[in-house]
Amino acid sequence: MNRPTTHIRSGHPGTRAQAVQHLAHRWIRDALATGAPAAGGGSFACSPAGLWLALAAVAAGARGATAEELRALLGTADREAAPAVTAAARELALTGALGVATRVWARVPVEPAYREALPDVRFDDTLDPAALDAWVRGATGGLIERLPLAITGETLLALVNVLALKARWERPFDTRRTRDLPFTDASGATRPVATMARDVPLADVWTVDGTYVVELRCTGEEDGGEGGGDGARVRFVLGEPGAGAARVLPVGWADRTAGARPEADRVTVALPRLALRTRITVTGQLPALGVRLATSDAADFSGLSPEPLAISDVVQEAVLKLAEEGVEAVAVTVVAMRAAGAIAPPQRLLHLAFDRPFGIVVLPAAGDVPLFAAWQADAPVDPA
Repeated sequence: MNRPTTHIRSGHPGTRAQAVQHLAHRWIRDALATGAPAAGGGSFACSPAGLWLALAAVAAGARGATAEELRALLGTADREAAPAVTAAARELALTGALGVATRVWARVPVEPAYREALPDVRFDDTLDPAALDAWVRGATGGLIERLPLAITGETLLALVNVLALKARWERPFDTRRTRDLPFTDASGATRPVATMARDVPLADVWTVDGTYVVELRCTGEEDGGEGGGDGARVRFVLGEPGAGAARVLPVGWADRTAGARPEADRVTVALPRLALRTRITVTGQLPALGVRLATSDAADFSGLSPEPLAISDVVQEAVLKLAEEGVEAVAVTVVAMRAAGAIAPPQRLLHLAFDRPFGIVVLPAAGDVPLFAAWQADAPVDPA
């Protein structure tokens, strides 16, 4: 995917989606699919949207060459990044049952202009690890119990983003059809896993260059029955045998009009119940994404604080669960900063058994922003 050539402005939602897709594509291609935690084709869950929101919020305080470096990855930086972050978060929050929140804790002064440019972000003038853990626990409904990063005496500022989705399928799977079926992992080993089954409308299945995509929709209500807005869409992406995450997952957020209808009259799917949890240390992956100045003593975040700061750590923890009733996904992304030195007639049946490595992409109600992306390469762990 080509890098966006225009800066992200608050009035162009399509450009924001393209920017998150660009980050997702590079992150999965250059880092996740070739290194920890996905070395050897292993499973992972991540939130491209969560990483983009966190890095773009920090990039709003970047200046000079540091801002240009971040803009190349994120599509925005410097003063135009703050309205882009605010608009993106508000747009994503229109998806029912999806919560979006960003918060900053700091031991150093934060520029008033930076605070004012991010009206939806809460700023705390202390850096209390217990308070951070409590906020993360509450914002994720207890799925992630603490910040995925240890706060030390050298940590001067921590920006934390949380995305949390807990939604029911519009058409839940019938538990009576769930049974153990074989799943072959990336290493070729096969073992039985609890597998759900249901019919899918033909309009919700398409193929792109040999890769199948199945889209299931969620209601706009939260698990308890409250909420509003249109529900999230979950796309399951099954590539040809041997195809890896870097090749398969981007099909999950591509424009569906590029796909072709399968040659079938009826489609059924078999999906394993699963629970994925991944903690990704993004810091070491930043050079592969083109971010170097921001982590060095030459970093320029003078728009964020009068104190010289540099990024010390970027860490994300993500959890994704699939079951008969619905989908649950949360991600906590933290950017920490340190001091810088500077039925009927016979039918053609297509049965898609997700019984080998496959991808999962969660999208908002509108647009193709990859909220969450996951690669199931190992035998799934049943969340039950």
